[in-house]
Amino acid sequence: MRDEAESSGRTELKEGDREEVKVSGEPAEQADLKAEETDKRTDAEADAAVTHAVEESWPSVAMPNVEETSEAPLEELVAERVPSVGREPATALPEVDALVLERKHPLAIRWMHWINFPVLFTMIWSGLLIYWNDSDNASRHPHEVYRVGIGSLTLFRFFPPWFYRWMNVPYRVTTGLGYHFFFMWIFAINGILYGLYLLYSREWKFMVPDRRSIAEAVRVTLVDLHLRKGLPAQLKYNGAQKIAYTSTILMGFGALVTGLAIYKPTQTHLLTTVLGGYEMARWLHFMLTLGFCAFFVVHVVQVAMAGWNNFRSMMSGYELRRAAEPSLETERSRF
Repeated sequence: MRDEAESSGRTELKEGDREEVKVSGEPAEQADLKAEETDKRTDAEADAAVTHAVEESWPSVAMPNVEETSEAPLEELVAERVPSVGREPATALPEVDALVLERKHPLAIRWMHWINFPVLFTMIWSGLLIYWNDSDNASRHPHEVYRVGIGSLTLFRFFPPWFYRWMNVPYRVTTGLGYHFFFMWIFAINGILYGLYLLYSREWKFMVPDRRSIAEAVRVTLVDLHLRKGLPAQLKYNGAQKIAYTSTILMGFGALVTGLAIYKPTQTHLLTTVLGGYEMARWLHFMLTLGFCAFFVVHVVQVAMAGWNNFRSMMSGYELRRAAEPSLETERSRF
């Protein structure tokens, strides 16, 4: 209704203006131009009135002039002029440590490690076949010395009959001898090359225990047993690993020496005598084998606990580490 009234008023105004113009003698074209200017002024006044009414009823937000403030980011200008009502302060994102890919295990060490794994397994298995032939319960051989007991009381015997049956061991001594005497040369050559490479490359400096290794080994053991938190800082190996890996090298050397005394007791009678005789050499050889078995179980469990990054380093030679941690390559350059 209001719009219709305004339009009718403007129409009447136009007609009146035309009549006045005609009376005064002005042309009709000039009258039309004056009428259009009057309409524009009327519309502008109406828009201004509406804008004023809106500003009084709703607070306006002053926006910055883009041309004048082009140097400042728009977000900063809006944050300064728009009140932050009910907004929580922004929290900084946590910093993520940078990761670097670094060489951990040289190619030679990885090759000899993976060669030694199946060879040692075969040596233990074939040695078990040989051991059964000399300690059969039915025959009551005189060499039944591998037991746990006090005096004549036997608490546990290596090994019970059910274990031999489960491993399909009985009456396979010739098979055991063939495998044992063949793979012992691979075991010996691989072990000697491994030791020589450690000396040549000076990688042994990462492995040999130091004065802090025992304390670190105790701490690592407590952490693995969930009795303590926080592993000690390490470079390539921690104290427990240094003791374990160095011990396996010494155990391998002991297995070769005692095995040679058992293999050729007459030709190596001096070595056999130093070891305490043939029976003592066999006992030492057997205990070293049990030590390898224990190391194998613990080593596999530790590798599983360490995760894929550690296992991948023995496959590819490289390991991901935090950039803030000590560098192995830097330490190698100091050797």
